[in-house]
Amino acid sequence: MYYINTVKDTISISPKYMGEDLTKAVEETLRNKYERILDRDLGIILAVFNVRDISDGVIMPEDPNTHHDVRFDLLSFNLEVEEVVVGEVSELVDFGCFVRIGPLDGLVHLSQITTDFVNYDRKALQFVSKNTGKTLKKGDTVFAKVSTISLRNNLKDTKIALTMRPEGLGKPEWLKESRKERRPAKAGGSRRR
Repeated sequence: MYYINTVKDTISISPKYMGEDLTKAVEETLRNKYERILDRDLGIILAVFNVRDISDGVIMPEDPNTHHDVRFDLLSFNLEVEEVVVGEVSELVDFGCFVRIGPLDGLVHLSQITTDFVNYDRKALQFVSKNTGKTLKKGDTVFAKVSTISLRNNLKDTKIALTMRPEGLGKPEWLKESRKERRPAKAGGSRRR
């Protein structure tokens, strides 16, 4: 889910940084270039850190910027289909709920909340399953599996579909309840007197 990648790049430093600390100028330039960017290989780049190996600047004809080779680390967030995640229910809507996973929200469609039929109770602001009485509301922690990922050019348009139907997923309370239901009854024995 979270990854650290080491990257080597050549960056252009604007003349507005002349006279300032080079390391700070490089860090700010790298943050502006990389942070909150969606990369198809790395995922969402969350942070630039550990900037090092900054080369001496090179000046090109008719370019006021200085160009530096630099090595740095990136913290990124990347999901894969079938990955199990832990998140918090951030919003309930008629057609399902949104679950916050890292910097994104994934959608759990109404049909993917549980194997039981589920209704949205607008008064109580929660989903309630018909047969088992399981409830789901905003702020609940859940286990979900990534079903599909639709990457777009920006974070706003990226879509993630989640499911909680498979056994072992959903609210932790649901898991405890299903374990109790599956335990065989203890056989009663007669006592000798």
